[in-house]
Amino acid sequence: MTVFILVPGMFTGAHVWEDTAARLTSAGAEVHAVALTGPGGAGRDTVDLETHIADVLAVIDRVVARARQQIVLVGHDYGIHPVLGAADRRAEHIGRIVYLDAGIPQDGVPALAAVPDPTLRQELAERAGTGGPQGELSAPARDEWPRWGSTEGVSGAALDRLTASAAPQSLRTLLQPLRLTGAAAALPATGVLCEGSGASIEMVQRGVDLGDPVAQSLADPWVTFFELPTGHWPMLSLPAELTEVLLRAAAGGGHRLVPAGEGEQPAHLRPFVLDVPDIPRERNGQVDLYLPGAEGPRPAVVFVHGGPVPAGALPAPREWPAPVGYARYTAEQGAVGVTVAHRLHDVADYARAAADVAAAVELVRADPRVDEDRIALWFFSGGGLMTAPWLRQPPPWLRCLAASYPVMAPLPYLGPVDGRFRPVEAVADAGDLPVVVVRVGRETPAIAATVEEFLTASEKCGAVVEVIDVPHGRHSFDTVDPTEESREAVRRAMRSVLGRLTG
Repeated sequence: MTVFILVPGMFTGAHVWEDTAARLTSAGAEVHAVALTGPGGAGRDTVDLETHIADVLAVIDRVVARARQQIVLVGHDYGIHPVLGAADRRAEHIGRIVYLDAGIPQDGVPALAAVPDPTLRQELAERAGTGGPQGELSAPARDEWPRWGSTEGVSGAALDRLTASAAPQSLRTLLQPLRLTGAAAALPATGVLCEGSGASIEMVQRGVDLGDPVAQSLADPWVTFFELPTGHWPMLSLPAELTEVLLRAAAGGGHRLVPAGEGEQPAHLRPFVLDVPDIPRERNGQVDLYLPGAEGPRPAVVFVHGGPVPAGALPAPREWPAPVGYARYTAEQGAVGVTVAHRLHDVADYARAAADVAAAVELVRADPRVDEDRIALWFFSGGGLMTAPWLRQPPPWLRCLAASYPVMAPLPYLGPVDGRFRPVEAVADAGDLPVVVVRVGRETPAIAATVEEFLTASEKCGAVVEVIDVPHGRHSFDTVDPTEESREAVRRAMRSVLGRLTG
């Protein structure tokens, strides 16, 4: 018999698993939903991550003392921290760890790092720094749950029950670093990704293809993945589907990632959708220039790749087929095409990468072959967050800002992002700066939601935004979808950007 030990996340208890636990039991499994110790009474400040690890260990030890059975540990959200802490100490008794819409905690890193709201994360860090971890974090009000994860799919009644049963969280549980020896790293594992939170198997595979060190281990043969079309609370929104996934995970089922270098060519290295001239690059530090044949100072389009991309990725992002293709196409049309090297290697790097881009732009503007007063910036994918500083204070020489399949608001599943990089908020200050957004119809739901949020904010403030739709296009359509629709979308976007530079 398979034994499932279900560990809840922030503010919740064993009750959140009721429906899923009942379904697993009906399927013949043994189920234990863990009630993590909560703050309360005179000793509330003593509850920390080690307390919760002990809670999970106690259940494991009771199961092991009775019979040797396969134990599947399931950690939701914050619950993955005590799960990993316990699995690290009882690795010989664990058959599989299931990460349910959870991050991948690392040794020495506290759960605070995974809190999605940057304002709240900073507030908690400051509170800890002024006298040590004290007190508790109040349970969310009904309208505050989205700060902790997408509520997509959760009914109003279920959200009411979640709110009514929520309990405060001891701050020490978030501030105490997780300590791991590495014993749990070799255990079979399954990631259950919730699309409403922005995660997808495709995006994890992209991390493997890019050489992300953390993602490489996810391509091990004993690691599997499932996707659920819902938000952060699948035990409330899709309990039947979650039950099926957990049973299949226990049996070793699920999608396995392809190790880097195997299988088909990764998306970022596939050919650009347009046939463009083989114009050579001219490298100047962190920028590559692709120069047109026309004489005299020419307008320039600076292309900013997305990310995060692991440091040392080869080829370097500014040499990928898409940025190079766009830059050469720009030169073919009579303007200077520019690709940029920036250091967006982690979600914590946005400020550093934005500074790299700003320095690169000044280098381009100082080139005598460039018309310094006619510059466009074109951002891609995760680079979209770096549009915020330019939207907030557009310089007079910036004639156009473009963004293709962009991320326009931080995605919680990627981790905390500097609050300055929120285009949805910055667009209110864009004035009459023309903005071109290339939107794909088959975008991942979480990224699509950020684009719609940006467009809604743009409409409210009267920003000048042109949307170019690629109805059947996917993220990175300009390399993964070699269709006439894709080619025409690239042509339209280029005409729009260059038109604002030369008009």
